[in-house]
Amino acid sequence: MTLIARFTVDGAQPTRAADLDVDWVGLLVFAKTFTSGITGTATTLFMSAGTQEGARSYVATERITGRTDDGDDGSVVVQHGGLESDPATWFGHVVPGSGTGAFAGWAGSARIRHDDDGAFLEIEGAG
Repeated sequence: MTLIARFTVDGAQPTRAADLDVDWVGLLVFAKTFTSGITGTATTLFMSAGTQEGARSYVATERITGRTDDGDDGSVVVQHGGLESDPATWFGHVVPGSGTGAFAGWAGSARIRHDDDGAFLEIEGAG
């Protein structure tokens, strides 16, 4: 099953990893609200490299907690990333064994996509 989960980013806080004092990588903690497909929230650890607009890369790990449009409750961890300028490089997956409640057993790909309505997470293998 393919699940399309639309979201908004509610805020981002810069953070630092202990004992890591470098200027070539940035760390942020995002708060997200999922509004359809899944209704709920996520906390995301986002790591980026590069400073030139269009030439940056990222990798993110996020825990999503919520309810699907079908009424299933749970949480799951996904990882995704890629090169900002090249959607063909975008990747992502559900972390095996990370699902709880009705999301237990979710597996497969989890990629960030964009369309005219904004950003969404496309999860193949949900449910």
